[in-house]
Amino acid sequence: MPQPRGAAFFDLDRTLLAGGSGPIIGEALRRVGLLSDRSKGLESVAFRMFDLFGETYPSMLITKQGAKAASGWSVELVQQAADMAAEPLRRAVLPYAHHLFDEHREAGRPLVLATTTPVTLVAPLAKALGFDQVIATKYGEKDGRFDGSIDGEFVWGKGKAKAVAEWAGANGIDLDQSYAYSDSYYDAPLLSMVGHPRAVNPDPRMLALATVRRWPVLHLDVPDGIPKLVGVEPQQVLFQLARPQFLPWVRFRTAGVDKLPRNGAAVLVGNHRSYFDPLAIGYLLAKRGRPVRFLGKREVFDAPVVGDVVKALGGIPVDRGTGSDAPLQRAELALGAGELVALMPQGTIPRGPAFFDPELKGRWGAAKLAAASGAPVIPIGIWGTEKVWPRSEKFPNVLNVLSPPTVSIVVGDPVEGLTGDLDADTALIMSAITALLPAEARQPHEPTPEELARTYPGGKVPSDTDEAAEHEADRRPGTD
Repeated sequence: MPQPRGAAFFDLDRTLLAGGSGPIIGEALRRVGLLSDRSKGLESVAFRMFDLFGETYPSMLITKQGAKAASGWSVELVQQAADMAAEPLRRAVLPYAHHLFDEHREAGRPLVLATTTPVTLVAPLAKALGFDQVIATKYGEKDGRFDGSIDGEFVWGKGKAKAVAEWAGANGIDLDQSYAYSDSYYDAPLLSMVGHPRAVNPDPRMLALATVRRWPVLHLDVPDGIPKLVGVEPQQVLFQLARPQFLPWVRFRTAGVDKLPRNGAAVLVGNHRSYFDPLAIGYLLAKRGRPVRFLGKREVFDAPVVGDVVKALGGIPVDRGTGSDAPLQRAELALGAGELVALMPQGTIPRGPAFFDPELKGRWGAAKLAAASGAPVIPIGIWGTEKVWPRSEKFPNVLNVLSPPTVSIVVGDPVEGLTGDLDADTALIMSAITALLPAEARQPHEPTPEELARTYPGGKVPSDTDEAAEHEADRRPGTD
């Protein structure tokens, strides 16, 4: 006897999409002649209110009257409009939703689109996304035209939960093993009857309910685990603090900011001189207004308080001693979602004489990401961060406001000539970073004892035995 299986039920508007499907569908209906331009103004106001606040009881009562408004429409023309809208809607599906689709498919769960939007209008989208079933409002038809009635349930609120339960019962689906995703408080009946409810981009009442019931809260436009408040993630809030007046103990000199893409995936790579380097790149990205997902050492993520902050910012922890590919897989997922991923190919801040070596040596992580994702690799040359926060100190010198050091951050053109050969590509990447550094960085330098000390934790130059042990540790396999 076959074992019962679960399914994955997805709402559409403000769940799989950032807003509503109405603008795209409305435009398609105009193109086939079923809507006039005169209604555009009122519709745009209604759509904007929906995007901001989600479903309301009055708005859904009006939506229910949509069947009467469509009375007399040709079913064939509506199907043509739905076909036109399918691809724009598919492109509008939030990036991290696709990862959920893949996870459920791999687990053998059918994907079900459960939405109030009429089935005729969303069936082509469901097909384009590879969904197995659509549970949606069905308008009555007669002689090839809609007749102004609703055939069966109005698939909203309790009606949606009832329709899903009936479909599950008819298809041997175990709701206790099922997942449901929605933004709307009115989908609480649906989420309450499955074993794995998920509140996605929740409206205020859904957020309150999810908090009380301890339902996971997701935002499918950012990686799992990143919170958002009124649609804004923590990193975007911190961008407002990345201004000279808030950082009087350091000066920044930037160049090539316009070479950072305004949208789309890219791998950002920089040299590593200080604990301040990620903050310097964060300052650079703030000028562009784009969040970045940073690969960093596991130790940072495990630290009290700081670790929670880094996780909330979307950082990706790297266990250097394990050689695990999991960090790169998460980075690939972010790139696939069109995000920026940043890393320091050197993996760690060089110590001792290696810190002054003009030849930068990198690990394969950036080259692997480029080969796997096809995303461009953009080099960033960083200089002077060691004067702000040397490795010998536990904290940056935030008191130096009278003569603050200057940090130079230069963005270069995407690295050309990558072939997939990890050794050769890594050499190209490191060469591109070196070319962005000042001339003194490319000259051999004999450090003074004081300069050497500043490259070691605590300012203590280790013995030869300690140095050999540390060198061996740095040679262990790792992502970066």
